[in-house]
Amino acid sequence: MARKRYSDEDILKLLREIELKLADGSDVRSACRGVGVSDATYYTWRRRFGGMGRSQLSEHLSVVQLFCACFQSITFFTFCRVSSL
Repeated sequence: MARKRYSDEDILKLLREIELKLADGSDVRSACRGVGVSDATYYTWRRRFGGMGRSQLSEHLSVVQLFCACFQSITFFTFCRVSSL
């Protein structure tokens, strides 16, 4: 079975759908299967995105992008320094 990549916005939407099904009295396994994901995926997503809204998601993504840019700069600086020795 092929793996499907979900965008962060899609994950938030699916988490909301699952939470609505759980509020209606469904169990976790059937709620997850209803939206097409496994319960393990649900728990992973909930740990990563739990309680996060769209505005918080955009803040989270900007912090991650900033971290990646800083890491790339540090890596490049270290590489240039080592290669000049």
